[in-house]
This record gives sequence, C-alpha cells and structure tokens, in this order.
Amino acid sequence: MLAMTSTDPLSKATMTDLKLLALDSEDLEIVSAHVQDAVVRVGDMGYSRNDRRFVLLMNRYAWEAGDKRGQRKRAGLHFDHVTAAHAEGFDLNSKDGVLELLAVTFEPTDVPAGQVLLTFAGGGRVRLDAECLEARLRDLGGVWAAKAQPKHDVD
Repeated sequence: MLAMTSTDPLSKATMTDLKLLALDSEDLEIVSAHVQDAVVRVGDMGYSRNDRRFVLLMNRYAWEAGDKRGQRKRAGLHFDHVTAAHAEGFDLNSKDGVLELLAVTFEPTDVPAGQVLLTFAGGGRVRLDAECLEARLRDLGGVWAAKAQPKHDVD
C-alpha cells in the first residue's frame, strides 16, 4: 500500500516522497491523513468521463515531516473507475478559487462500488461515484516552507 523514497531518510533537508495506493477504506484513511489541510485550486480538479478518472493537484501540508515551521509539497491524487463526479458548496467556474481539503472518505453502496467524498473547509465537497475504490497519491515536486501550521478548533 505504501512506498516512500528518499535520497537520505535521515536528512531534514531532503523530505520523503510519498507514493500511496488505496484499495479499501483503511488505506484511504492513511491517504486522507496525508492530504488533510492540502490547498487545492478549483481549476486543478477535473473529471474525465472517457478515462473514468478524477484528478486533483494540491499543495499538501507535510504532516509527516514533524517540522515545527511546517512544509508543503506539490502532490497529485487521482481516483480510477469513477462513473460520475458531483460538486457542491463552491463555484466550479471560479478556477482560481482555493479550497482547503479536510478529509477523503469512502462509503460503500453496492460493494465493491461506493462513493468517495472529498470534504473541504467551509462546507464544499466533491462526491465521486465509483465502481470500486482505487486511489493513488504521489508527491510531484520540491518542498517549501509553509506560511503557518494548520490549526483546527475542536469543540
């Protein structure tokens, strides 16, 4: 399920590249933890009906770095076997609009089929109808310092 690569795993200067595959809800929980607080431009999400694939590019907060100042990393997440995609709570025409991804979950309907839910701060969400769960997360590029570490109020 998980592959991690790095030129020097002990070096703080070189961060590990993630390559994750999710084929069930437990796998997707791990992916969700790694993309929590990622920022996504609306224009960087898309669904290809012909390829039955939903893709989004993001700047994910690298929680695994354990760095107090925080780091962000460019990453791609895609879902295969998608038969439909539905968005609500944000303007799809606002291509430069930015969303904060909070969680990714899978709700089985007629196993192995189900719905993938991408939940964003402020009430936005994307629902994907999928014949089965197959998601891949991959880091794509360099690391940069985050402006701030994300914080959540828990009541």
